[in-house]
Amino acid sequence: MDVTTNRGASPATDADVIIVGAGPTGLMLASELRLAGVRPVVLERHPRARDTPKANGLSGQILQLLHYRGLLERFEAASTDPRPAPRYPFGGVHLDFTHVADPPLRALQLPQPQLERLLAERAQELGAHVRRGHEVIAMTQDDISVTAEVRAPDGPLQVTARYLVGCDGAYSRVRDMAGIGFPGTTYPDVNRLGQVTVGESASRLGNGDLDVPGLGTLRAGFTRTEQGLFGFGWLTDEVLLVSTVEEQHDASDVEPMTLAELQDSIRRVLGAELPLGEALRLSRFVFQARQAERYRDGRILLAGDAAHLFPATGVALNAGLLDAVNLAWKLAADVQRTAPSGLLDTYHAERHLAGARTLLHTRAQVALRRGHDPAADALREIVQQLLADEPALRRVGAMVAGTDIRYPMPGADRHPLIGAFAPDLTLHTDHGTTSVANLLHTARPVLLDLADRADLREVAHAWRHRIDIRTAKTDDPPADAMLIRPDAHIAWAAGAAERADTAAPSLHEALTCWFGASAEQES
Repeated sequence: MDVTTNRGASPATDADVIIVGAGPTGLMLASELRLAGVRPVVLERHPRARDTPKANGLSGQILQLLHYRGLLERFEAASTDPRPAPRYPFGGVHLDFTHVADPPLRALQLPQPQLERLLAERAQELGAHVRRGHEVIAMTQDDISVTAEVRAPDGPLQVTARYLVGCDGAYSRVRDMAGIGFPGTTYPDVNRLGQVTVGESASRLGNGDLDVPGLGTLRAGFTRTEQGLFGFGWLTDEVLLVSTVEEQHDASDVEPMTLAELQDSIRRVLGAELPLGEALRLSRFVFQARQAERYRDGRILLAGDAAHLFPATGVALNAGLLDAVNLAWKLAADVQRTAPSGLLDTYHAERHLAGARTLLHTRAQVALRRGHDPAADALREIVQQLLADEPALRRVGAMVAGTDIRYPMPGADRHPLIGAFAPDLTLHTDHGTTSVANLLHTARPVLLDLADRADLREVAHAWRHRIDIRTAKTDDPPADAMLIRPDAHIAWAAGAAERADTAAPSLHEALTCWFGASAEQES
């Protein structure tokens, strides 16, 4: 079952990129690859799209990225709550942005089956092929291609492509077959979640709390006892999201969870019955903190849960979908033989860094939520008090959202924008008003000239076959010009009124570094 490496010539490819796994990360990667003009094929071992809502929505920087692709309104239209109250759990305390203007962390409620349906529709609209019931059981790679041995509905087959990306989840067979280590920790806490209606004997109070016979008032949010953690919040006027956390070393993670199991867990944690009605969604999971030692092995790459697992809710989809966006344009450039040397290696450098940052704050959340003694209560109280200060709240919110990531890039010391996510500036042009988001709908790199710098446009003109060149005005421009990559990160920026003798050579260097040879060099 291990991957084999061969040398020499390879057969003609059936696709440019094989994507293993039709979850959110794999489907997002397929769409981004199609935008870049390459041919992906998605191989999914399950015969049908899953209807289990493993996640309940999106949060973090991916929402801004969807806006930059022109997709956010489509996702909001399918959402059960496109603007939930900006109050988020963080290790037993809360990040409360209720009274903060322009909060750094936003969310959108969208059960995972609906999310996958939207991503699959998008991928197929762009021409991607999704083959369900196709299980990858072995892989071989050489200097030119990778071949997957596939167990398919009509019998075994081989699929060959230039690259293969494992988006096949926490128990990734691609990762195992490639021999990529996945070190980390599995925690003994068992988490149970349920979307449920409330029994008739319990009543909702005006502030969202619950009045429960024999128990009294349960406050919305988290209740900690010696037996574990109970939490609830209202999804609609009639539906609750209920959760419990208990330390159990013998809990099954194979058998489907039942409403009775959730009720038993609530009884153990609270010491009383909570009357529940109908179960709309039930799930059980344990937290792990793991990260692949490397995101690339030759022509095999990892993304999403195959590359990292985080011991907190609300961050995995953000990380996985951003992996896909970072990887797609780099893979496409390599497939199209336009990539400069080392471009594909920056995927590991950048996204492994982002994954480590997410592990940092999610492990901190484990430390915050696990203790049950007075010392742990005191720690949570102090942290909650610190989070009442807006600068601290914003900083932690940006960390959770992933918006504080600044990728390490050549020349990053030249300008503070280099490596950061491009701000969505309002742009005034000769053709009307637009925005940075509108410029990135097609996922092409953009040189954005904000100071009418003909000298810089002249340098970029030699890369006009690779990038778009746009001139605009904006209020309070953060730079004279910015070179924005397809993933919306800034590869280069010129300071206000920066001299041509420094700005032009550094722009030439950045264009060569990220987008390869100029038209003149290729001719």
